Amino acid sequence: MKKPLSLRRYWREGAMAASLLAAPAITWGAAAAPDCDTIKIVEPYPPGGGTNLVARMVAEEITRSTGMGSYVENRPGASGNIGSAYAARAKPDGCTILIGTDATHAGNYYLFESKPYHPLEDFVPLAKAGTNLIALVGNPSVEADDLASLVALLQEDSSDMFYGSSGIGSPHHLSGELLNSLAGVEMTHVPYAGGLPAITDLIGGQIPLAFSSLTSSEPHIRSGEVRAYGLTNTERFEGLPDLPTIAEVVPGFEINSWLAFFGPAGMAPEHIAFFNETIRRALNSEKNKANLEGMGLVVADESPEEFAKQLKADFESRGELIQANDISMDD
Repeated sequence: MKKPLSLRRYWREGAMAASLLAAPAITWGAAAAPDCDTIKIVEPYPPGGGTNLVARMVAEEITRSTGMGSYVENRPGASGNIGSAYAARAKPDGCTILIGTDATHAGNYYLFESKPYHPLEDFVPLAKAGTNLIALVGNPSVEADDLASLVALLQEDSSDMFYGSSGIGSPHHLSGELLNSLAGVEMTHVPYAGGLPAITDLIGGQIPLAFSSLTSSEPHIRSGEVRAYGLTNTERFEGLPDLPTIAEVVPGFEINSWLAFFGPAGMAPEHIAFFNETIRRALNSEKNKANLEGMGLVVADESPEEFAKQLKADFESRGELIQANDISMDD
């Protein structure tokens, strides 16, 4: 049986975690490139997705700015745990770094009984790459024109309302569980093997609702094939300025999904500074930023300290949500 998720407790332990939990005791130094012939960027997912594109943009900038070789090595499996564990065990000499996500560095720790690495203790954050925007979307047959109407409809009767996600334990799945808890509804989760199959079934009418990354759903929102209700983060997206956040109707709602770069714990401060500067420069170039934001990935421009605070806050609040709903990848 699921344990009830207290809104007050969620706010206290989740949203306030950034101020209550101290950032890692690291002093960032002057930037200096590591002494490597080649820098490896480990991607813990199969090639072809958004993480791969971001990692390649950074690899190109490393080579352009230093003359060193740089490449992306895919090590998929166990929802990102295999590649992440490999990167955690690498020498902290700056020659191997990881592109990770809120799954590899927040959710997975609570979803799997086996814990091959600790997201906070075994890594140092280098730079947040960007926010992966997730939207609650619906088939046009749903009798609700906006988010407030949808929430009212669900509160009246959600017994036959199903929502799709990109898989068990994904931020898309957890978004639905958080909405259930905060709005007092009982939508049923339908996991898919990725975001595209969920959107396909949504358009076809097999499911009425889905939490979907804008990278998958934005073209269908613009075409009118699906209706967008709200974003899971707390800021509106410039590309869809009329789309509200779910928090505007359901106070306290927030699920952050992001991409970020990490190094093995013990990396020298000057190397941390080098990667932070290089990653920010690569992704905030006019061309790359436009391409990524056109896909629904809002590029970040943060120091390691700023991202470390969000990382700890998300690690705590994600664990609270997963444990409250008894979600496990080992079942």
